[in-house]
Amino acid sequence: MKKHLILFFLLVSGLTWGQNVAFEKKNFKEDTKGYKKAMDSMLIGDSFYRQGAPMYHFALSYYLSAQAFNPNNDLLNYKIGQCYLNSAFKGAALKYFEKAFQLNPNIAPDIHYCLARVYHLDMQWDKARQEYYTYLQSLDPKKDAVAIVDVKKKIDECSTGADLIKKPDRVFIDNMGSNINSQFPEYGPLISADESELIFTSRRPNTTGGQIDPNSGQYYEDLYISYFKNGSWTPAVNMGPPINTEDHDATAGLSQDGQTLFIYRYKDGGDLYQTTLNGTKWTKPEHMGGKVNSSYHESTISQGPDGKTFYFVSDRPGGFGDRDIYKIVQNDKGKFGEPENLGATINTSLGEEGADILADGKTLYFSSQGHKTMGGYDIFKSVYTNGQWSEPENLGSPVNTPDDDVFFVMSASGRHGYYASIQTGGYGEKDIYMVTFLGPEKPVALSSEDNLLAGSTGSVADIMAQSVVVHTTKTTLLKGIIYDSNTHAPLEATIELVDNSKNQLIASFTSNSTTGKYLVSLPSGVNYGIAVKAPNYLFYSANFNIPDTAAFRVIEKNIPLQSISIGSRIVLRNIFFDFDKATLRPESTTEIDRLTALLNQYPNLKIEISGYTDNKGSQTYNQTLSQSRAKTVVDYLIAHGIATDRLTFRGYGMDAPIATNETDEGRQLNRRTEFKITGN
Repeated sequence: MKKHLILFFLLVSGLTWGQNVAFEKKNFKEDTKGYKKAMDSMLIGDSFYRQGAPMYHFALSYYLSAQAFNPNNDLLNYKIGQCYLNSAFKGAALKYFEKAFQLNPNIAPDIHYCLARVYHLDMQWDKARQEYYTYLQSLDPKKDAVAIVDVKKKIDECSTGADLIKKPDRVFIDNMGSNINSQFPEYGPLISADESELIFTSRRPNTTGGQIDPNSGQYYEDLYISYFKNGSWTPAVNMGPPINTEDHDATAGLSQDGQTLFIYRYKDGGDLYQTTLNGTKWTKPEHMGGKVNSSYHESTISQGPDGKTFYFVSDRPGGFGDRDIYKIVQNDKGKFGEPENLGATINTSLGEEGADILADGKTLYFSSQGHKTMGGYDIFKSVYTNGQWSEPENLGSPVNTPDDDVFFVMSASGRHGYYASIQTGGYGEKDIYMVTFLGPEKPVALSSEDNLLAGSTGSVADIMAQSVVVHTTKTTLLKGIIYDSNTHAPLEATIELVDNSKNQLIASFTSNSTTGKYLVSLPSGVNYGIAVKAPNYLFYSANFNIPDTAAFRVIEKNIPLQSISIGSRIVLRNIFFDFDKATLRPESTTEIDRLTALLNQYPNLKIEISGYTDNKGSQTYNQTLSQSRAKTVVDYLIAHGIATDRLTFRGYGMDAPIATNETDEGRQLNRRTEFKITGN
């Protein structure tokens, strides 16, 4: 009892808290239990507070308990403000700093900086700038050089923020709902190119091992997954082993087709791992090696559309600042080259984070502290053209806020972005939100009140989805299922993507071994040859000529593969001839070489090369032209080592059309070269 009375005297006299602030009279009653509780709370709170900002969240609940007993202690209000300012609920610090300053304008040397920060976060730009300027005047140019740079940067951020909110972007920002978000933190969303699959990080009680990180007081990080089915997201589930362990496991990146997942693990300072979806199960994550990882911290990685180029974030020495974005390329044997820093246009003296390269291979989204931000990390966009990155463009308000906006990913369509944010009305500390980007052509959407009056339900994005023109990327998504033409069983197959104009293999992907599903991103401006191959099957050939003017679209194409047997035939869609001639064009080489490889792989195969035309011209003329073209292909095969007795050729002219001859598209399909197996 004597100990608590002494501590209470110290509290009232100001010796414990540094200031003599009297309690209200009602608190001087003989309330021994109240005194004891307040004093114990303050002592425990101070024990955490003295350990620094990472432990402030432990101190907060004790300080709030003490503050309920004495709400007019200047230092207590100041410390509560500091606890909130270093939490995910920074806005709550405002009233405590204002109260502390009201009680004692000299409560702490940095009180004006603290006020500036909370006004800044609350978008009270003028008040924030004034407090920053006041604090700036108290700094010594020699002793406080680093602090002066920081304050001047924040003053600039306020000016940027004030400008950006005057011209907000036309976007809708929707909370992704209770199937994704919880009362616990959610962040780091990853989305497949067709927006059918969402993987993210959360710190929930069902984390693997169920343990709490002693450094943060929160559950360890785990990865969770949800699928978009029947118009909504399924309840997210913990991905479990081998993805998650009892330590920190977090999202780091996802391939366009959702078949390769990149994971951050708290190993060796923080390293990146890779796992692939084998049927319905993920393989054991593998360390990405010493070229990507270092003894420093690597946090996120994004795979380019070629499957070989990666963009990752590291704080290794030799960069421009705290954290930089690097590019690294993998060769055909899976070996990584040397990482290349993206340079001063992208990286700054401060931190960059969360790089996301789009399916076009040249549009990069990332977050930065060092570019022209409105506070903390802002999300930026840069495009690689003519051998260099464009000046990063701030995504503006309301996507960016005065707080940190990081780990933003864009859908292949360019219509939606996904990121974690702290916003009013959320489910917990951080929630995952979907941003819908709208075009400028249509009028601004009705206000929420107008929508309610109109009797609308659902999100604003749902209401307006069909009435606006959106910004889209120049990308085509080709998706579908690869299956056996006879049994219709799904097949695991390799999809090769070729630039026909360059006869160059762009990328190679694999369909899912259980479902046969595949997803390929095709940036516009390329004439693509696509070949689908599986052991003991004839390859399937397709051609997509996508002009540079083409906007985003989705093509669903299920692909049947024919087993190698007599009578099986395929169309060689990437064999091209000069107009009205039997001369092979250079872009045909890859396709005929693929046929050559098939014949070498199966040396007993005998085939017929068949030529066809549309119905333009006479029967005799078309017969002769188709015969000559078929012979040209056979001659190429013979010249490349295929025995003559394995090959025959025949021209069928305008016979056996596979499409109507009444349209240009139909006639184009009818002008074709096929091969069929005549012996095995």
